[in-house]
Amino acid sequence: MTTEAARRLGLDHAIVQGPFGGGLSSPLLAASVSNLGALGSYGIEHLAPEDILKLAADIRGRTSRPFNLNLWVSVADLGGENLDEAAFERLWPLFEPYYRELGVAKPERPQRLHAPYEDQFEAMIEAAPAVFSFVFGIPTPDQLGRCKKRGILTVGTATTIPEAVALDEAGVDAIVVTGLEAGGHRVSFMESSEDSLMGTFSLTQIVAPRVKVPVIAAGGIVDARGVKAALMLGAQGVQVGTAFLACDESGASPEHRAALFSDRTIKTVLTRTYSGRLARGIRNRLADEMPTNVAPYPIQVWFLNRLKAAARAQGRTDLVSVWCGQSAPNLKHHNVPALMAELTNL
Repeated sequence: MTTEAARRLGLDHAIVQGPFGGGLSSPLLAASVSNLGALGSYGIEHLAPEDILKLAADIRGRTSRPFNLNLWVSVADLGGENLDEAAFERLWPLFEPYYRELGVAKPERPQRLHAPYEDQFEAMIEAAPAVFSFVFGIPTPDQLGRCKKRGILTVGTATTIPEAVALDEAGVDAIVVTGLEAGGHRVSFMESSEDSLMGTFSLTQIVAPRVKVPVIAAGGIVDARGVKAALMLGAQGVQVGTAFLACDESGASPEHRAALFSDRTIKTVLTRTYSGRLARGIRNRLADEMPTNVAPYPIQVWFLNRLKAAARAQGRTDLVSVWCGQSAPNLKHHNVPALMAELTNL
C-alpha cells in the first residue's frame, strides 16, 4: 500500500476515506482514519467559512497525521442561485405534506442558499489541511497555485476520461476516478451526470495510462478484494465511501448505519430527488413519491435539509436521503480499526 500516491499524500496506506458532506463525516471519523495511516476526510461544502476553521482545529486536536478537506467548486445549478418569493411559494406545496407529517413548521425563505465557494476556499487555505480535494469542477489556476505555495496537495475528481485529462492538465497532484457504483453524488462537471456514467474499473484502467499523476479509484470498493482489483488495473490508491459511512465513528444517524447493513442495500437508485443533483442512495419513499427535477440544486436540498433533524429525532429514513453505494450488501465492519484491517489485508 506504499504506492506513489501514498508517498505524495504522506500516508502509510493508499486509502482515502470518502469526504462526506452534510455532516455525515465527523472529526472523529477523519481523525480515526488518519491515525491509522490512511487519509481521513471531511466534506466542508455545507459549512460557512468560520465553521471551516473551527472544524480544522477540531480535527487537528485529534490527529497529527495528514487529513483532507473537500469542497464543491460549483455550488449552484442554473436557476438555483437564488430563491425568490414567487419561486418559494410555488415550490412550497410540493414539500408541505412532508413538513406537516414530520411536524416541521414552514421555513422562512432564505436570503442565501449556500456560502460562496470563493469564501469557503479562502477559509480552506487558512486552515491549511495537508490535502484539498474537490468535486464538480476545477479550481482556478491561481487557486491551485496558492495551494502549491502553501504546501497543500490537490486532488481532483473525475467521472469521465475527458474530466480526468482536464484535471491532469490543470496540474493537480492526484485524481480520484469515481464510478457509477459509488454512493452519494455523481460529481460530473463537463457533461451531464446522466451522460457520464462509467463503471469504476473501466474508468480506472482507461484513465491510469493517460494521465501523468496517480489515480485513486472510487466506487464499489468495500473490502481488500476491491483494493487489489483497483491496484491491478493501474490505480495507486482507493477511496472508500460507504464502508466508512457505515462505521460507528461517522456522522450518519444510527438508523442510516443500520440500513447500510440491511437487505435494503440490495436496491439503490440514482436520482435527483434527494438534492437536485444526481446521486445514489437506498431507494425509499421520498425517491418513489417526489418527482425528480422538482427544483435545481441547492434549492431542492435546502427544502429537504429542513426535515433532517425531525426525521432523525423520529428514527426515520423514509423522507431523507440514505446515501449508499452498490457494494453495500458486502459490508461487514462497524468501526474504523476493523475496516482498516480488512482493507489493508492484501
